[in-house]
Amino acid sequence: MDTDFLLVDGHSMIFAWPQLRALHQRDQEAGRDRLIRQLTDYQDGAGIKVVLVFDGAGRRTEETTVPGGIQVFYASASMTADDLIERLVASYSERARLLVATDDRQEQQTVISLGGDFITATEMWGRLEDARRLLDQQVKATQRRPARKGR
Repeated sequence: MDTDFLLVDGHSMIFAWPQLRALHQRDQEAGRDRLIRQLTDYQDGAGIKVVLVFDGAGRRTEETTVPGGIQVFYASASMTADDLIERLVASYSERARLLVATDDRQEQQTVISLGGDFITATEMWGRLEDARRLLDQQVKATQRRPARKGR
């Protein structure tokens, strides 16, 4: 299924992936940053727009986008990442294909009822690994080509 947007429940991914969970336990910001880098690489390779959502503590929802990177939302203290994801799916599912990466079963069912689809953290990890392997193959193929001489 082609997807226009991939919405990722950040903490669901971090706690499901042992490497990220261990890093996050030592340094929360480093865990989030590594997930952001991995998803940015995935967006670049897969050609899909990625939106990462975390629970937040601020007075209002905040959004950041690094040029060339993914959109990252931090939900306000009055809502959860799940709430924000549900709002996004409800708002955009009629105009775009939405895929939500989460291990929260209740969230998965809500996403389906709102017109989106979901994948689990394990499936998302597999997609990241496949994208990484493909990129490695492309880099190796480029390195094997002889350099072009000037005219």
